[in-house]
Amino acid sequence: MEGKKKETGVVYRQQEIATGIFDMWIETTLAAQARAGQFISVYTQDKSMLLPRPISICEADAANGRLRIVYRVAGKGTKEFSGYRAGTRVDILGTLGNGFPSAEAVGKRAFLIGGGIGIPPMLALAKEMEGAASRDIILGYRNNELFLSEELMRYGMVHIATEDGSAGVKGNVMDAIAANEMQADVIFACGPLPMLRAVKEYAQAHDIPAYISLEERMACGVGACLGCVVKTREKNHHSHVNNARICTDGPVYLATEVELP
Repeated sequence: MEGKKKETGVVYRQQEIATGIFDMWIETTLAAQARAGQFISVYTQDKSMLLPRPISICEADAANGRLRIVYRVAGKGTKEFSGYRAGTRVDILGTLGNGFPSAEAVGKRAFLIGGGIGIPPMLALAKEMEGAASRDIILGYRNNELFLSEELMRYGMVHIATEDGSAGVKGNVMDAIAANEMQADVIFACGPLPMLRAVKEYAQAHDIPAYISLEERMACGVGACLGCVVKTREKNHHSHVNNARICTDGPVYLATEVELP
């Protein structure tokens, strides 16, 4: 795989697909090397904000040189991004992090579990997993703004959970799994920490390998600042401590390798 590089891309198109959730396609050479589970760092044009914003890759169109990100407006940086229009130039660094090991799903029944803004990476992953025996895609939302769910239906059986009960099963993704009496041989998940904790507990109880992508506020995105560490079961062979940097060693880990606070 090619290494990371900084370059100036161009916004191809952007739209708001749910309240505060934006879907942006960027024309960039980075599309050729993007993998499900990786992310890019996007720089603001406001120079008072020095650090880039890490955003997961939702989809890559290598043939046309376009990369797709879906993000929630959460602060000044992402608010700026939401105003970009077709033709806006944008500085990005990528591709960053380790992706999901999609080959682990070949011939197996797979759960793809996404919660909130952890849903977008599931689209890239679902497209990569042609060899899976079956793909149950379990998505957790706050309400009935079910962004990306229809697209994901092309790649597997989609099951919905909403916190307010306005669509699918009332509750969380684990409630949807229980309600539909589903089973899997391998799990891939991305979402908020409470969801990942529940996924890890479920996987351990059923003796299933689970690969989880940790959502974390990152600063540099390249491992220099140590602002996004996670406690690990084994000692890091470089630092000799039980810590790993999510931005470079992750964001995807085998669930048994990390401790979730």
